[in-house]
Amino acid sequence: MIPESEFVINSDGSCFHLHLRPEQLAHKLVICGDPGRVDMIASHFDSKECEVSSREFHTITGTYKGKRITTLSHGIGPDNIDIVLNELDALVNVDFKTREIKQEHTTLEIVRIGTCGGLQPYVPCGTSIVSGISIGFDGVLDWYAGRDSVSDLDFERELTSYIGYPQKAAAPYVVRADEELAARIAGNDMVMGVTCSAVGFYGPQGRVVRLPIVAPLLNQRLESFEYQGHKITNYEMESAPLAGFARLMGHKAVTVCSVVANRVALNSNPNYKTAIEDLVKTVLDRI
Repeated sequence: MIPESEFVINSDGSCFHLHLRPEQLAHKLVICGDPGRVDMIASHFDSKECEVSSREFHTITGTYKGKRITTLSHGIGPDNIDIVLNELDALVNVDFKTREIKQEHTTLEIVRIGTCGGLQPYVPCGTSIVSGISIGFDGVLDWYAGRDSVSDLDFERELTSYIGYPQKAAAPYVVRADEELAARIAGNDMVMGVTCSAVGFYGPQGRVVRLPIVAPLLNQRLESFEYQGHKITNYEMESAPLAGFARLMGHKAVTVCSVVANRVALNSNPNYKTAIEDLVKTVLDRI
């Protein structure tokens, strides 16, 4: 039995942060950072079953072309992925009445849609990148047993050695998305990439506004790094913990992002929302 202090269930039978009850969750999920984007995703649904909002977590469950789908916002950053994935997993794999883990495991299928910065000249603004491999600079997964079992340790060692990673920062971990789901979402019209998940948007991604940073050459090293034919394609903040938690928990997950800024060309596309909406339609068709 899971103690009340370890997993809080609200008085209405919903999980603590998401405020969802088990029956409100579909087994196919399209998640995103922006609560407002949930409405845009759900606008493509044929019908809506329920809508729940709590803090930055906005959820709508409905149907799209006969598929029951939940779209949910996770907010910004890897720490939020820790909250969201633990509660989503509990909604299907913990009995909320007895507080016991169910004997029969349920697998969720999760696609995260986001925006990113490109790190290669061949991924200009507007490119859709599926994170086949993700590199976590956040350290969240290091707090869970089994972290090494879902990580590519050789890739980690080569990367850390090559880029001269700051000693005081959490060591990178490398996780692969679910191969079948990643291939299905990518189809033949998206780039299958290697994605860095940073712990922040500015300094941790090499941006300098007013504060100096400790690794000013990090992005150059990331751009030039190559391991077994894989080059790092883009930056964002959530793909690695999503892939890592999904592997540890037995779910299928992948991130797909539209490039809104290219860090090599030093340009950006502020009118990226059209590309995001086109990406949403594609993901809904392929999930």
